[in-house]
Amino acid sequence: MSNTERIIRLKTVLARTGLSRTTLYRKMGEGTFPQRVKISIHGAGWHESAINRWIADPMAYRGDSAE
Repeated sequence: MSNTERIIRLKTVLARTGLSRTTLYRKMGEGTFPQRVKISIHGAGWHESAINRWIADPMAYRGDSAE
């Protein structure tokens, strides 16, 4: 298994979580969903490990934990 942290894009995050775009951004604002990582001037994504933690226990996720 690779130790490389993958960055996944919005389309993949939406498919894996089942959230709508609006709900995802609302949850980010509330601090109950992982924050985006800027990867270029016009691009952003999410750490796959953070998304996996959220999927494992969405009700307990808090953005305070180190990613």
